Amino acid sequence: MFFLKVLTHTIQLHPQYFNREFEGNLRKRLYDEVEGTCSGRYGYVIAVVDILDIGRGVLQSTSGLAEFTIEYKAVVFKPFKNQVVDGVVTTVNKMGFFVEVGPLQVFVANLSVPPYLKFDPNANPPAFVSELTDSADTAAQRIEKGTHVRLRIIGTRVDQSEIFAIGSIKEDYLGPVA
Repeated sequence: MFFLKVLTHTIQLHPQYFNREFEGNLRKRLYDEVEGTCSGRYGYVIAVVDILDIGRGVLQSTSGLAEFTIEYKAVVFKPFKNQVVDGVVTTVNKMGFFVEVGPLQVFVANLSVPPYLKFDPNANPPAFVSELTDSADTAAQRIEKGTHVRLRIIGTRVDQSEIFAIGSIKEDYLGPVA
């Protein structure tokens, strides 16, 4: 799920950057240090939307650097249990497959795949392939690298700097997306 959060970040700036472009240098450093990172509490920081406040700098007596606390608004992505998301398959093996949902990697185990989709060890590239049906209106389904998939997140584990998730496509309306 995407949220708009107000966050703070502390930046240490070297005195060589104390010039006319001072505020621009602070903004650039904030974007470089924060966008694309992950915090266990808030999730992945997708983009900084607005800078609300740049605090007064405090000079560090030991290093000579100035320390600024910046308050900003950012779009963050935090996955939740039972959330339905769309993603792209990146890796397929006999144990299951990995799906990339933005910055998040989700593993879908073969036990969480419907029984009509079987791993085909002879396929190149490796794939989960549906068994052939006699109905002319039902097309054969295939999950391989690059396939768009809709899945349900059934669990997450949060570390300090990364989020791990497992998913399932074993329900109605989940699986390969045409």
